[in-house]
Amino acid sequence: MNTTVARLRVPISPNRAVALLTALASALVVAVFVAPGALAKAPGGQTFDEAWLTAALRGAFVEYWNSGGRAFSPSMGTLVDYWFRFHVAKAAIAAILLAVLLALGLHVWRAFLRATDSSYGRQVALAASGVVVTACGLIASAMVMANLQGAVAPFSSLLSMLPFGETNSDLATALGQVREQLHASPTDRISPAAGAMISDFSRYHLAMAVIGAIVAVAFLATSVWLWRQFARMPLLEKRTRRVLASFGVFSALLALAAVVLVVANAGTAADSQPALAAFFDGGW
Repeated sequence: MNTTVARLRVPISPNRAVALLTALASALVVAVFVAPGALAKAPGGQTFDEAWLTAALRGAFVEYWNSGGRAFSPSMGTLVDYWFRFHVAKAAIAAILLAVLLALGLHVWRAFLRATDSSYGRQVALAASGVVVTACGLIASAMVMANLQGAVAPFSSLLSMLPFGETNSDLATALGQVREQLHASPTDRISPAAGAMISDFSRYHLAMAVIGAIVAVAFLATSVWLWRQFARMPLLEKRTRRVLASFGVFSALLALAAVVLVVANAGTAADSQPALAAFFDGGW
């Protein structure tokens, strides 16, 4: 019994931990692109693929616009509900992937710091692996942010799939009417459907402003922590100090980029009609 407990308490070796985390991250990379559609399937069991969704959106948008009301038409409501579930599922998987990549990155960079007596080739390989994992972590972070934004305002996110260049169809007619109303002066009366699109577009950008603010604070706090660790590190620990300083500067730059993102999205949220008009003129 004691032998069994002792075996269970043996820590996983760093190499094995890296291998397990790498395998898990690889599986999650596949899942983040494959699983959301299946997880977000309709209550009746229907799964929508991208081709079907784009085709269905054409008719649903025309139906919604011609209804004249703020409330979604039945077909548009079905698509918006699906798109909300899709973004929630993708954000959740991307968040798990981000957590795994953070753990993997810590293991790789610690291995790099310990590899002072290793061959030059191993040190270069560890540094390159650390850079790749860090870059993948940033991509996963962006995916979490974008999908949280899409979950908050799935209607605006869904509209990006419309074929804005289409001509000679009911959709082209509807899009032309939308553009006409969006380019109208503030004193002109607009339809409830156009008003709903403007409000949702504002919410879409406000969501990213809030998310960006949270991210900016997180990166700034990380940078401050890293510089404190740098200041406490003995001068002889040159490699560790270089890594801490590099990530401290990098985190500060990412915080600055997030602030720019916040300002841009907050401005659009405050006056969303011109931005939505530009969106319908050329799409994203």
